[in-house]
Amino acid sequence: MSLQKVLSTIEKVARTDSTVLVTGETGTGKELVAHAIHRRSPRSARALVKVNCAALPAELIASELFGHEKGAFTGALQQRIGRFEAANGGTIFLDEIGELSPEMQISLLRVLQEKEFERVGGNRTIRTDVRVITATNRDLQREVTDGRFRMDLYYRLNVFPIHVPALRERVDDIPILVDYFAARLAGRMGKRIRQIDKGTLESMQEYSWPGNIRELQNVIERGVILAEDGVFRLEPGTLVRDVPKSTIEGFSGSSGASGASGSGGQKAEIEAVLRETRGRISGPDGAAVRLGVPASTLESRIRALKINKHQFR
Repeated sequence: MSLQKVLSTIEKVARTDSTVLVTGETGTGKELVAHAIHRRSPRSARALVKVNCAALPAELIASELFGHEKGAFTGALQQRIGRFEAANGGTIFLDEIGELSPEMQISLLRVLQEKEFERVGGNRTIRTDVRVITATNRDLQREVTDGRFRMDLYYRLNVFPIHVPALRERVDDIPILVDYFAARLAGRMGKRIRQIDKGTLESMQEYSWPGNIRELQNVIERGVILAEDGVFRLEPGTLVRDVPKSTIEGFSGSSGASGASGSGGQKAEIEAVLRETRGRISGPDGAAVRLGVPASTLESRIRALKINKHQFR
């Protein structure tokens, strides 16, 4: 899914009050999706309250989310409202939702079902009107299967899922992102970027970006700092092209050089399958299925081997 398709999905769900579950690898911009939904929603004039569930100690997260009464525990010297109260009328964004303890999962389920909670140490029921957006880089379905995440909570959160694809799965977005970040960062530094070096852009599109957009932004910032004469280029060695093991395994049911010998044999094998599928990568009749690898892995390997997949269409 390209960035444009993600934005189109955001536009559709933002106008509603539906709970949204944003999934994707670390650094793909899940928090930016939450911001975009809130800004386009009828609640945009009210608060967007953000909570990183993994950053809070288990013994404090209930107090952080729901508040506490004076004397509720050692150190509770005064009453404190929680994040759900602070977000009343607005939106709460719960990042890394998969890190919640079983006890907190039950508490969150009650808020989603009943729209109410009590502060820690209190007995007064507090009603809340909050739109809930959650995010995770975990596979929550697998967490449910393995007994680490409640099934009923998962279905409550997964009303409207949005998957933010990894950067390596949407290489066509990279030139747009490079232009955007380079211009914005250059403006902050009082510089002007007139041109993006062609070789640099090609290298950035061939790189796997394990850190996704967060890594891309950091690399661009370093390049802007070093830019001379208005030309953005990366120094040699900035992007270490280590091909993950998963991109080598799977072809001919083997890894390394067995079956197809080396990269030359792998290239020939991939080209043969692309010829049979007329360049189709994904789908039930695509080359990825025939080779037994994910479509994103095959795309990465095609770029690494400099195969022109379009010639087979």
